[in-house]
Amino acid sequence: MCGIVAYIGPREAYPIILKGLKRLEYRGYDSAGVALLNSGLKVYKKKGRVSELEESLQGVDLHAHIGIGHTRWATHGEPNDRNAHPHTSASGNLAMIHNGIIENYAQLKKELTKKGYTFKSDTDTEVLLNFIEDIQTNNNCSLEEAVRIALKRVVGAYVIVLINKNDPDTLIAARKGSPLVIGIGKNEHFLASDASPIIEYTKEVVYVNDYEIAIIKQDELILKNLGNERQTPFITKLDMELAAIEKGGYDHFMLKEIFEQPQTIYDCLRGRLDAQAGTITMSGIQKYAEQISNANRIIIVACGTSWHAGLVAEYIFEELCRINVEVEYASEFRYRNPVINKGDVIIAISQSGETADTLVAIENAKAKGALILGVVNVVGSSIARISDAGAYTHAGPEIGVASTKAFTAQLAVLTMIALKIGYEKGTLDHDRYMQLLQELDAIPDKVTEVLRSKDNIQAIAEKYKDAKDALYLGRGYNFPVALEGALKLKEISYIHAEGYPAAEMKHGPIALVDEDLPVVFVATKDSYHEKVVSNMQEIKARKGKIIAVINEGDEQSSALAQDIITIPQADEIVAPMLSAIPMQLLAYYIGIAKGYDVDKPRNLAKSVTVE
Repeated sequence: MCGIVAYIGPREAYPIILKGLKRLEYRGYDSAGVALLNSGLKVYKKKGRVSELEESLQGVDLHAHIGIGHTRWATHGEPNDRNAHPHTSASGNLAMIHNGIIENYAQLKKELTKKGYTFKSDTDTEVLLNFIEDIQTNNNCSLEEAVRIALKRVVGAYVIVLINKNDPDTLIAARKGSPLVIGIGKNEHFLASDASPIIEYTKEVVYVNDYEIAIIKQDELILKNLGNERQTPFITKLDMELAAIEKGGYDHFMLKEIFEQPQTIYDCLRGRLDAQAGTITMSGIQKYAEQISNANRIIIVACGTSWHAGLVAEYIFEELCRINVEVEYASEFRYRNPVINKGDVIIAISQSGETADTLVAIENAKAKGALILGVVNVVGSSIARISDAGAYTHAGPEIGVASTKAFTAQLAVLTMIALKIGYEKGTLDHDRYMQLLQELDAIPDKVTEVLRSKDNIQAIAEKYKDAKDALYLGRGYNFPVALEGALKLKEISYIHAEGYPAAEMKHGPIALVDEDLPVVFVATKDSYHEKVVSNMQEIKARKGKIIAVINEGDEQSSALAQDIITIPQADEIVAPMLSAIPMQLLAYYIGIAKGYDVDKPRNLAKSVTVE
């Protein structure tokens, strides 16, 4: 989950690497470091944010045209100076950065210790680096060949980039299970975990595949597999603008991304949904529409916020398509021995398209004959490439660690897929289909209305910022929204929060209710509304503090709540895209009121590319 950056070319390397690390801090911010080659190999690293590294290097001569950089989310070894990357080899000739986990590092370390190696850090990365150097020394081979031999022994996930004091014109990189993008410039190359550090300099990129090694010089990029066979680099044009990865006048990326949702949902629908013509155009889905329609089962695999989107989709697909749906945590699904039959449909949901557990889960399912559909945001990502078909969410770069606009974009895509399949299958009649197209088409404008409640939500946040716990309740389509609301509060404010189906409250959680407990009800008018009102009365009777997300004109719910947040009326199938917005804003404003860095919550990273 760490962020890596590297550069080779005629420009000064350090400013490019530093700016790149700042853009990748959402991937990890426990420590940061750079290694530069100029009349020797110089390594600088420090615990803390990239800004602390930058401050420590004021006045230092950092001239170099080749270098590597790293911002860390700690896996092996606590966050401190000595465990920060880059790491240097025993001889001091090599430096390496690494994103991933080497699972058999202990065995390798034991072998190296017997040979007399000592280690300056607690990391698996230093072990792998010395293992590579040991192979190079004992076999009198090139660094490229040593990397190839070493990686055949390695178990785990990795992106590595190496710099060699004795070869100042070359970078060596390799990838398995973690993302690596190479930007192609004029006599220069840029390497990064994603495209955000690259977009300023070039829009031509190569996405490195698993088990590939890249040999990069100023004017040359060579890709080889572990069998030493040359591969043809496939150059992709980035569909991204620099403004998309900047704050644009907002105080935080999270707030910017919340307020982008009218546009990102519109972008997701644009070119696909034509409510007047009554059509949904999704070529990837159309190709497999018959197979999806005839599936006995759809299995949705995801993690975190994407899992909550999958739960909403379960309700939608079962209602509209009459197909049995199961929603699985990818981290559990991949380690079970699930029953997967040929003809089953797996929908993998991931913002980054690189989530390690989801990636392995669909690899296993694909090997058993399942059809894989990917719903991802990042073009060219690993899940997108392994999927048989699917749809991009077109939400644009999401920099804030807590996912916001990606969630609503995922819901928009999943709803369109369900509408398309249900209508073609005949389980959704024409009138209802046309009604839902109109409802979905109206969502961007209704999200804009919800965002006008920001001042009210901020005032509510001030009232509850000192709460120790919170309970989020919803039913039906809004139950996953309650789960997502609780997750956002935990991520951003560090307040313990639980999401529950409102009906399950009586089976335990009601014991927590007292005059100090805020209880957030997602209580929009739907087929469950009267039941939810009854649950609100039970909380009120026990003096709980009720915050209710309701539709305009709902006097019954309003009379029971201490605080209300109103949102426009919408069909229950599309309503979660509206009711999720107050959850995001409430968490944001509580985090701000508590003085926390909401873009970089403690212990979290954006893209979980390790187990």
